[in-house]
Amino acid sequence: MEGTILSGKIRPRVLSLLVAGTAVLATPSLALADSPKADSPKAPAPAPVTATAPLTGPKLKEIITKDAPVPAWKKAVKWAMSKRGTPYVWGGTGNGGFDCSGLMLRAYGAAGIKLPRVAAAQYAAFSKKVSWKNLKPGDLVFFHNLGHVGMITKPGYMVHAPQTGDVVKEEKLNSWRRSTFVGGVRPDRTGVKLAAEQAKLAAQPAPTMLQATP
Repeated sequence: MEGTILSGKIRPRVLSLLVAGTAVLATPSLALADSPKADSPKAPAPAPVTATAPLTGPKLKEIITKDAPVPAWKKAVKWAMSKRGTPYVWGGTGNGGFDCSGLMLRAYGAAGIKLPRVAAAQYAAFSKKVSWKNLKPGDLVFFHNLGHVGMITKPGYMVHAPQTGDVVKEEKLNSWRRSTFVGGVRPDRTGVKLAAEQAKLAAQPAPTMLQATP
C-alpha cells in the first residue's frame, strides 16, 4: 500500500502537499529575514539643510558703512548738539552749564581728543588754520579776538554757548559773525579725510555679490 501511494495516482497530491509544506515553512524564514534586528544600529538622520540668504551689493555696502569707524568730529558735534538748552555758565565745563571753550573741551574730549581749556589756547594748539570758505563740520571757529569759540555743525551753522543768560544753541553764521571771524582749526583732520572717503564709498554703486556661505 505504501508503495502504491508513492508510485500510484496519489503521488501528485503528495508532491503538492510537500511543496505546500515547503512554502509554509519558508514563509516565517522570509519574514524573519525581512524584519530588522532589535540590536541593529539605526541609520543616522540626514543633516538639516540650512537655507542661505543672498548677500546683495546694497546689503554689503550697509555692513561696510555700519562697521566703519566714526570720525572724532562727528562724535564731537553729536555730543555738543546734545547739550543744547544747557545754561551758559562762565568757566563751566558741565557742572550745571558751559562757557564757550568749556563746551568745546568736553565735546572733543568725549571723542577722544584733548583740547586746552581756554579759547585762545585752543586756537594756538593747531598750526594749520582753516579759512572761512573752507570750514567743515567739526571745525572750531573763533571770533572777537579769540574771545569766543563755536563748532561748525553743518555748512553755515555752528553750536556754541553764547553768553551769560543764554543757553547752548545752534546758530546761523550771519554777516556779523563773519565780520568778527579770526580763524578756524580742525582738531580731527584724519577724521575729516575718513568721512570724505566714507561718503565717496556710499555714493558708489553697490557691488554685485554671490550668495553668502553658511
